[in-house]
Amino acid sequence: MADEGGRIGVVAALVRATFLVNAVYAESAREYGLTPQQGQLLCVLMPRSYAMGELSTLLRLAKSSLTGLVDRTERNGLVRREPHPRDPRGTLVTLTPRGRTLAREFYDETCRRVDELPAGLAPDEREVLATLLGRMVRDNEVPIVFAESGHPPD
Repeated sequence: MADEGGRIGVVAALVRATFLVNAVYAESAREYGLTPQQGQLLCVLMPRSYAMGELSTLLRLAKSSLTGLVDRTERNGLVRREPHPRDPRGTLVTLTPRGRTLAREFYDETCRRVDELPAGLAPDEREVLATLLGRMVRDNEVPIVFAESGHPPD
């Protein structure tokens, strides 16, 4: 609950900020014909291909959930499965050319929209926010599922 000055506690602020970012992410995904999970998968695959086990860890999904996500995204022609070059039983998931184009467009638009969220903050306040959130993410070893805005993965 906010006090008279509009201040809220850290827990409420983080939870509400998560809802705000998720809503922007979901809206952007919907406009690109994706689910938020598919958008996240495409962004994770932008820099390189991953084995299914690696993706499961990165996205924090059960293997069965990941299989369904990859199946749906593959049917849409955005990813493909390839034999793993070092593991004869393994499979890599990689972006198709169409998936790479869509991932880039989705990434750029989503970054633009999220970057607008703290528009009311002064530049020094934005820097403090980025520093504190960055430290929280590092301290909790959050995997890189979305690259830094302005420095997209290639």
